[in-house]
This record gives sequence, structure tokens and C-alpha cells, in this order.
Amino acid sequence: MKRGKKSINIGGIISAAVITIYTVFVLLDAFVIPRDIVRVEDIDVSRPESHSSLPPEDIVSSKPETKEESEILPESQGSSEESSFEPHEPVYTDTYYSDENITINIDTVREHDTDIYIADIKLADPSYLRAGLANGAFGRNVKAITSEIAKECGAILAINGDFYGFRDRGYVMRNGYLYRGSVYSRDSEDLVVYADGSFEIVKETDISADELAENGAEQIFSFGPGLVVNGKITVNDGEEVEQAMNSNPRTAIGEIEPLHYVFVVSDGRTDESDGLSLAELAEVMKGLGCVNAYNLDGGGSSTMWFMGRIVNNPTSHGSSSHERSVSDIVYIG
Repeated sequence: MKRGKKSINIGGIISAAVITIYTVFVLLDAFVIPRDIVRVEDIDVSRPESHSSLPPEDIVSSKPETKEESEILPESQGSSEESSFEPHEPVYTDTYYSDENITINIDTVREHDTDIYIADIKLADPSYLRAGLANGAFGRNVKAITSEIAKECGAILAINGDFYGFRDRGYVMRNGYLYRGSVYSRDSEDLVVYADGSFEIVKETDISADELAENGAEQIFSFGPGLVVNGKITVNDGEEVEQAMNSNPRTAIGEIEPLHYVFVVSDGRTDESDGLSLAELAEVMKGLGCVNAYNLDGGGSSTMWFMGRIVNNPTSHGSSSHERSVSDIVYIG
């Protein structure tokens, strides 16, 4: 009787050990072990010409040489396309950048007991709206913080993307290359950025990724949902992303008109900032004049980076400010 009881106990221990090892492997496979890697350098993806005559390190560290340049304010650039894009050397401050192709103004507003950071962007050409991948590669669990990806890409301004690597499905196109064309769910809404710089928000079940590529898509982001579609707010107070609380740090991108965009990031989960619901975020985007606006990954991922510094206060739990590693970014550069 005793020998049989001992045998049963050993069997139980072995079973528990096997289950533990399997559970650890599943978690590592889901969140840690990189796989399905496609490196950007191994595919034919063209890179636009540099946004200015300065190399990336000079853009980050150098300052305007004259007092007159440093005192140039966004308003002095004028509102017409001709005055905005006259050839000139880059001029920039902590919240402003302008060269012959790119103009960026960053403002901070306080709404819903939350600090919201708004980057208003005007481009001379749609090729300056780009996407970057962590470590220059597409794949599951390939991650880096937004600031590192931005520096590697030579970005001027960057926000976190859709964290495609957190999911096995959902359309993923970056800079004209289709990495993944599997449908995530019947309700999935994707943001499509076309070669002419225009935005469209589509349902994956309505059109295939291959069809979007044939139609001239350059970027496809699969997080969502759409916030503003054709000038109308499309979310309500009860609508939230999967496993999200009502108020959170948020990241969104919007199109005001062709080649005129906004990047928006809000703080949240802190004593200083509550965060935004999707409905509140949609109201912000609509108020900025967005015709189309889209929700990107939020929470601890929400980060805005400009000229070598973090603009917002990224946090996962509010106890400390730090960047979360992500799969990808959207950037200007």
C-alpha cells in the first residue's frame, strides 16, 4: 500500500512539472521568443530621399545659428502651400520643425483632466509619412522602444504604431510591402494610407489585403477602431478596445486634408492625467478637423518622440514614466 501511494505521488509531481514546463514554453513563445522574422534589408522597399541636407545626428543635436532663425514662429510661415514649402534650411525649436518639405507644430492641451499632445503636420510629399519596424525586422516578439526605432529610422517625429506583433493575424503593410494578409476578425477596422497620402478606414472582411495593395496602399494598420470616418465620429461611450479600461493613455493618427495630418498622444493612468476613452479621443480628433482618424495601440505603448526627446509621459501603471517596447512606429522623416 505504501509503495503504491509513493508511486502515485511521483506521477503527480512529474505531471505538474510537465504542465509547468509547457505553460512556460507557451508564454515564452507568445511574448518573448522571436519568430517568423522578415528583415527589411532583405526585401525591396524603397527609401525616400533625406528630408534635409543634415544627417540625423545633426538634426537632433544642432540649434539654429542665428537669433532671427530661433525666433521664427509657426505663424510666420503663412497658411498657403507656397509659403509653407519655400526652400530653406531646417528651423526648429522644442515644439516646431520646418524645412522645405515638412512642417511640424506640437501643442499641449488639457481636456478631460488629461494632458494631450498634438502634432500638426504638413508635408510636401506623401513619402515623408513612413512606418518603422523594431530592429529593422517584421516578426512575432520583435520589439524595441519607440525612441530607439525612431533614431534608427532617422525620424523627426514619431509615435508608436499598432503593435502588430501582439497578434498572429490582421493586415500588416509597411512602406508598400505586405507582410501579413490574414483577417483578424469580422469586426476588424484597418487604417489604409495610400500612395497619394490619403486615408481610408476599411473592414478586413470587406476587402482583402491583396486588393488594397493593388489599389495603391502603402501602409495598413490593424488596431483600431476607426474614430472618425468621412467626417463623422464612429465610436460611442460604450466602445473600447479589447481588455482596455474606460480611460487610458491613447495614440491616434488623423487626416485633415491631403498631406495635412495630426499625431495625437494622451497621458493617462496617473494622478495628473486620467486618460481618455475612445469617445473622448474621437471628439478630440474631430475637433482638430480630421476627416478620417484612427486609434493606434495605447496604454503603456503610447509615446510621442520629437527631435531626440520624449514629449509625453509614457507609463503602464502610473508608478513610473518609461517606454514600453513595441513592434513598430509611425514617423515623419
